[in-house]
Amino acid sequence: MHRSASRLSRILACTAVPVMLVVAGCSSDADDKKDSGSSSSSAAPSAKKSEPSVEPAKFSALPDPCKSISTKTVDSLVPKAKPKGGTPATSSDTAYRAGCSWNGLDDNGVKGSQYRWLDVGFTRFDSDQTLGSGAKRAQEDYTKQVAKAKSAEGAKEVTEAPVSGIGETATKITFDLTKTSEDFKYATIVARTGNVVVTLTYNGAGYAGSKTPSAGDILKGAEKAAKEAVASVAAADTKSDAPSGSAEPKGSAEPKGSAKPKGSAEPSESASDKKTS
Repeated sequence: MHRSASRLSRILACTAVPVMLVVAGCSSDADDKKDSGSSSSSAAPSAKKSEPSVEPAKFSALPDPCKSISTKTVDSLVPKAKPKGGTPATSSDTAYRAGCSWNGLDDNGVKGSQYRWLDVGFTRFDSDQTLGSGAKRAQEDYTKQVAKAKSAEGAKEVTEAPVSGIGETATKITFDLTKTSEDFKYATIVARTGNVVVTLTYNGAGYAGSKTPSAGDILKGAEKAAKEAVASVAAADTKSDAPSGSAEPKGSAEPKGSAKPKGSAEPSESASDKKTS
C-alpha cells in the first residue's frame, strides 16, 4: 500500500510538470506580444499637422518711380515740369515703397497760366505665413487707398468707377477741389498688379483767368500715366535678381510714406495731396 501511494505521487508530479510549462509558455507569449505592441506604438512617429503654404509674391522689386512714366507722357501732362526728371519721394526702403512727382506752371502772361501736378506711388507686399500672400495684402491696401482718395478733404462732386485694362483691378476717383481761390480738377487711379499697389494722382487748374481744365482731359491723362506706371512694375521685376522673401524692413510692417516735394509754383497743399503710397 505504501508503495502504491508513493507511485501515485510520482505519477501526479510528472503529469503536473507539462501543465505548468504550458501555462508558463502562454504567459510568456502574451507578455512578448504586449511588449512588442507597446514598442511598436512608441516607435511610430507622431503625425504633425502642416500649415498650408502661402502663395509666393509675384514681384520682388519696384521700378524707379521717376522713370515709370515716359518723358514724352510727362511732357504732355505737365508742361514745363521742374525738375524735368521728377522729384523722388522720401522712403525708408525703396524696395517696398517708392514714389515720384512732377509739377509745372505754364505761364502765358496776360493770357493766364496752366498749373499741373502728377504724382505716382508704388507699394509692394511680400508673402507672409502669418499675414497672408503678397497679393492678398496688396488687395487690402488697394481698398484702403481707394477709400482714402474718395475722402479727400474739401472734395466736391466725387465719383468712383472701375477701370479696365490697368493691372488686375483698378478704380478711378474724380473730384473738384478749390485751393488758393482756384478750381482744381482731380483724378486718382488706384490699381493693383500682383503684390504691388500703384496710386497715381493728376490734377490741374487755370490761373489768372485761364480756363480750368476739363475733368475729362484730367482723367484721360491720369489713365494714360497709370497704364505706363503699372506696366513698369513687370518690366522692373524682370531686371531684378533679388528673391521674393518674407521679411520686410524692421520697425514697420509697411515702409513709411512718401513726402510731398517742395515747389513754390504749387498752390497750398490740401489733404488730398498728402498721399502715402
